[in-house]
Amino acid sequence: MARAIEIVEVGPRDGLQSEPEVLPTATKLELIGRLVAAGLKRIEVASFVNPKRVPQMADAEAVLAGLPKVPGVQYVGLVLNRKGFDRALAAGCTEVGLVAAATDSFSERNQGATMEENIRTIEEIAPLAREAGVRMQVTLSTAFGCPFEGEVPASRVVDICRRLAQSQPLEIALADTIGVAVPSQVTALVEQVRAAVGDVAIRCHFHNTRNTAVANAYAAVLAGVNTLDASVGGVGGCPFAPNATGNVGTEDLVYMLSRAGYDTGIDLTKLIETARWLGEQRGKAVPSMVSKAGGFPVVTPRASA
Repeated sequence: MARAIEIVEVGPRDGLQSEPEVLPTATKLELIGRLVAAGLKRIEVASFVNPKRVPQMADAEAVLAGLPKVPGVQYVGLVLNRKGFDRALAAGCTEVGLVAAATDSFSERNQGATMEENIRTIEEIAPLAREAGVRMQVTLSTAFGCPFEGEVPASRVVDICRRLAQSQPLEIALADTIGVAVPSQVTALVEQVRAAVGDVAIRCHFHNTRNTAVANAYAAVLAGVNTLDASVGGVGGCPFAPNATGNVGTEDLVYMLSRAGYDTGIDLTKLIETARWLGEQRGKAVPSMVSKAGGFPVVTPRASA
């Protein structure tokens, strides 16, 4: 059997958060419904953050309230602090994603807190999530480089991940927030972090800012990572990092993985249709490549004479 690779779809949250025009709640719900129909099982649907900082996410509770209950589908809410966690819990979230950063400079700009403060927040929320029966996972942003501090020592990333693992998250995601990673760096960091975190799973989150995201994702898979983030159409980017353009496109990743012999359980044709539909809602084409080119060409055999 082909090795299964799980895709966490982040388009409805990380993908849309930087869009200049706020999309209607109904449009977001249709997007999520289309993604479910394409076979996505874990979808990041909203962030419970200050709407003044991220206006696109002001309708988080309304999105959660309108989601279809589909067996086997997990909807994820991003939370940055105790207030956000309480909102997510009240809205019915069954999986929350928390965030730490590998540098103070990015942490303070992105979350208004230091690295240490964010780690303490995760340590506070983790037992509350377990008590409530809510899955909790953590993303470590700027794990491969920071827009304000430059190179991030791998030893620092490993030390932070070792501490995060003590909170027993479902996963720790290594995020290339500004799209600077290269495959050799991904391989080395995944190996070092795995040695430090024991049984905690590693997920990876890549941005395609410098056209390396698909290569980095493949390197992560070869290093043993079984779960990857992706955004339909390749939309997104971090609003608090200069020039941090979109995430790796889900359809680009699914095409690569399926052609390489991995099983994602995702219908590429429906995914491409969804990416093109999202482009229509945005009023401009999405940046992913496979949404433009389509999947592998279907060739009709010539009839013999």
